[in-house]
Amino acid sequence: MNTHYDIAIIGTGPAGLSAAINAKVRNKKFILFGNDHLSMKLEKAHQINNYLGFPGITGQQMQTLFQEHLKEMEIEITEKKVTNIYHMGDYFSILANNEIFESKTIILATGVQVGKRFEGEDTFLGRGVSYCATCDGNFYRGKVVTVIAYDKKEEEEANFLADIANKVYYIPMYREEVEVDKKIEVIRDRPVEIIGVQQVTKLIMQNRELDTDGIFILRDTISPSTLLPGLETNENHVKVDRLMQTSLPGCFAAGDIVGKPYQYIKAAGEGNIAALSAASYVDAKAKA
Repeated sequence: MNTHYDIAIIGTGPAGLSAAINAKVRNKKFILFGNDHLSMKLEKAHQINNYLGFPGITGQQMQTLFQEHLKEMEIEITEKKVTNIYHMGDYFSILANNEIFESKTIILATGVQVGKRFEGEDTFLGRGVSYCATCDGNFYRGKVVTVIAYDKKEEEEANFLADIANKVYYIPMYREEVEVDKKIEVIRDRPVEIIGVQQVTKLIMQNRELDTDGIFILRDTISPSTLLPGLETNENHVKVDRLMQTSLPGCFAAGDIVGKPYQYIKAAGEGNIAALSAASYVDAKAKA
């Protein structure tokens, strides 16, 4: 598998998909990271009234149209979770499910992280706190781990850990019924603080405390400053110019990650601009 690309697109919401379509049109070698469901925000949208040409369309209907468009253009989605991106000067190194990919440019279209991070989360990141169970699960073989999940699809990650760890606690932050391995203890409570010394030792919740060796926080998005060190941000948003260029040369961003309004048609337009800017950047570097 060739892991060197002109453009790497992170996210399969309207911004990421629009970027992928335009990268394809510009004949660039690109990779699109995300999942086949595209966007949980889109999938759960009851009705969308401001997307030009599709009055009153539901999120699921739009999702189906997007999937058909990708199929028509033979665009594949790489279902690997990107946990770290490093700016290497002339290219970017992308870590996804313990695999390394390299790209001349990056387009961040991951959406915006909703809510604040837990107290102690940043302190113990990499020292007991992880954002990817399949990436770091083997470090906790025979130990006690806790999964804080924001979406039902993360139940698969918990089941994966159940075959490795001695004990798995599962804390769903969603309302749907939980269907996980019987070995997993499901706890309906709200996490408050992560504590420890050199490593994580405990999770404090509103109604109880858990002794744990590791905590996997599985959100749909990772904060941009954690995902790509050195990126200039304003709170949860990435700073960009009119061409969707970020503070790092060769890195572009589009969609909710760059700020309000959080609307699908805005995101799609920004994805278009980001892809055209990334393609122009690659072309200019080739001529230099």
